[in-house]
Amino acid sequence: MTHDDMMAFAQNWIDNWNRRDVDAVLSHFAADAEFVSPLAAKYSGTQFLKGHEAIGGYWRAALSRITTLEFTLDHAIWDERRRELLVVTDANLNGERRRAAEIMCFGADGQQIRGEALYGATL
Repeated sequence: MTHDDMMAFAQNWIDNWNRRDVDAVLSHFAADAEFVSPLAAKYSGTQFLKGHEAIGGYWRAALSRITTLEFTLDHAIWDERRRELLVVTDANLNGERRRAAEIMCFGADGQQIRGEALYGATL
């Protein structure tokens, strides 16, 4: 994957979230991918999720309680050696704006194998 491929991926990822298309976001995850989010425990009982069913279940539960969802890409950083993408956004969740970032690690086949959501200060 090239730098340009990952930048296009980052924008597509944001577009999918802004459409609330969980299946499209999940489609780039490997079946046994792992995902960590400090908010996941609120919706699924644990911060550590593994596999499509657990990750998708968390996202669907969270989206059912979020009326306003809008991500705007600030920037993304691609580390080719580690196959890791950092996507930094301004996130509007129910009218509260904050910085957010997601670390995405990809396998050699291009599928995401790990992800971690990070949430920052309110803007």
